[in-house]
Amino acid sequence: MPHENRSLSDQELLRIDSECSSYGDTVHYSDPPKVFRSCDGSFVYDADGTPYLDVQMWYSACNFGYRNERLKVAAMDQFDTLPQLAPQFLSETKVLLAQKICEACQSRFGVKGRAHFNVGGSQAVEDALKLIRNTTKKSLMFAYMGGYHGRTLGASAITSSYRYRRRYGHFSDRAHFIPYPYCYRCYYGKKRETCDFYCVAQFERLFETEYNSFYDAKANETEFVALFAEPVQGTGGYVIPPEGYFERLKRVLDRYKILLVSDEIQMGFYRTGKLWGIENFNVKPDLVVFGKSLTNGVNPLSGLWAREDLISPKVFPPGSTHSTFSANPLGTRAGLEVMRMLEERDHEPLVCQSGRKFLDGLKSLKKKYRNIGDVDGLGLALRIEICEADGFTPSKSLTDKIADEGLRGNLSYRGKKCGLVLDVGGYYKNVFTIAPSLYITDEEIAMAIDLLDQLFKRCL
Repeated sequence: MPHENRSLSDQELLRIDSECSSYGDTVHYSDPPKVFRSCDGSFVYDADGTPYLDVQMWYSACNFGYRNERLKVAAMDQFDTLPQLAPQFLSETKVLLAQKICEACQSRFGVKGRAHFNVGGSQAVEDALKLIRNTTKKSLMFAYMGGYHGRTLGASAITSSYRYRRRYGHFSDRAHFIPYPYCYRCYYGKKRETCDFYCVAQFERLFETEYNSFYDAKANETEFVALFAEPVQGTGGYVIPPEGYFERLKRVLDRYKILLVSDEIQMGFYRTGKLWGIENFNVKPDLVVFGKSLTNGVNPLSGLWAREDLISPKVFPPGSTHSTFSANPLGTRAGLEVMRMLEERDHEPLVCQSGRKFLDGLKSLKKKYRNIGDVDGLGLALRIEICEADGFTPSKSLTDKIADEGLRGNLSYRGKKCGLVLDVGGYYKNVFTIAPSLYITDEEIAMAIDLLDQLFKRCL
């Protein structure tokens, strides 16, 4: 790929960054931060033009590849016509995108609803919280251990990691966190083959008696009104629930009138082989929260879909929430183009076929290296759990070492210098969460497996 010269060297950029930039974001997890100069398809490029195969695609925000030509054309066309508009006015792209989202949800869930837009994933989660509290007049939520829903104050209250709340005082409405069905490391020490969904049974026990503090049998009422769930946990390490789990759980939720919110911010738009990740588990959510790859990262846009009775103008009137850049024309145009792309081509077989090939490659590595404790995948949401030599004890140090080595840019594939971009997640920060472009080629899958193989040989 041609490299465009820049006036500042990486060293100069890092010097200025060290003096002028806040260290409060995640860039400075690395020391020094990695600088990239350009991108295309499945690759990002450094100042020397070295290609790095990216198998995390901006935390699954770029499902359709970097610099996607069709989305670029749509965004530029919008820029030339109506790039900006205050949110108190309507644009055609907002209305048509809302229609596409509603039609997609109604065809899948059989329920009429409405779409509501914001800017980032956390903001969409905040709007979902407002919507639920407005309708139910209650504020307590269930969420999952290992779950991630954002880092604004409201979203942090339902994100399991205390680390994200620690600096900011008391969270009186913090969610009640329940164990996710992380079968490889079961919270209860059970085995998937014999547990009979023990975790669901334990959740159900919360409502056995009023003295468990969750339920008043006389009033047939609980003060917890919704469960926020990622159908496949994202930051938690792409943990995939066992077949039948959500069906069992939904029966309990329905019995106690607890809403199911499917957080699709990472798993939406065919990451798992379905438009919505929750479709893989045969349940119908009451709300869907989405973002990231809605615009393929071209312009920040997020949103939610909710059942009509939760979001109709009668119960959620104008001004119930607001963001200056919510439904911005550049974002809604890109989102509309994404929805059209998904309608014109059946992405399910494409994603599932590539996912099987990638997972087969990961399984071959697992057989080769005893430090790989678990691999799994759903569509192109894949995981590699890195362990000590016993194959089970989490190894954060080895995981970090492998990720850092991939970013050095001194690997080789077919005689050419290259690097590999990996994302680290998981409860113990020992999982590579693999989310390549949905358009990743067979050759690029082979390249990813080869580069991972090189990294294991170097780092073990």
